[in-house]
Amino acid sequence: MFRLQGSKVLAVDMTGDAVKAKNGSMVAYDGQMQFKKLSGGGEGIRGMVTRRITGEQMTVMEVQGHGTCWFADRASEINLVSLQGDKLYVESSNLLATDAGLRTGTQFTGLRGATQGNGLFTTTVEGHGQAAIMSDGPAVVLRVSRQYPLTVDPGAYIAHQGNLNQSFQSGVTFRTFMGEGGGEAFQIRFEGDGLVYVQPSERNTIAGDV
Repeated sequence: MFRLQGSKVLAVDMTGDAVKAKNGSMVAYDGQMQFKKLSGGGEGIRGMVTRRITGEQMTVMEVQGHGTCWFADRASEINLVSLQGDKLYVESSNLLATDAGLRTGTQFTGLRGATQGNGLFTTTVEGHGQAAIMSDGPAVVLRVSRQYPLTVDPGAYIAHQGNLNQSFQSGVTFRTFMGEGGGEAFQIRFEGDGLVYVQPSERNTIAGDV
């Protein structure tokens, strides 16, 4: 149902089913479509309440019908992720669309959300189906194994999936080695077995040199 046209446009072919997408991201459609505005970024009351508490309110639309819809957002690169009953953790600003077979929600993440100013929760996507995530520049997918843990700059982090443990480290920043101040004071460390998605451009964070 999901396919890419180029690297910056997502095409979704629908035969009566539905897709949830970031509000305002649809650029064109053909056929017969119905549109519904959703809010909260997660399913049910819990998803809506946690977003409001953290100030990370998301606006999502549901599109259902017969035909093709095309989605894009600020010329961001789009990456397709297939889920087979597993869970994807993704920054809310990087989630473009999910198909009807996937459930979205929120999960507490602790310090990382606080250092980025994105609240204390991250978006979860789980079930069987496809999700489209965005990146500023072509995303890089990095494998984490038990022998080789991975440390990531929080501004470059997009998403992760698999059997991974996430922890937060403070101290020397990436930018310190480059002779630049104002870098992130925290690093994200992943251990276990899974995949981490990073982008070649950093989001603005509010951590500073804490």
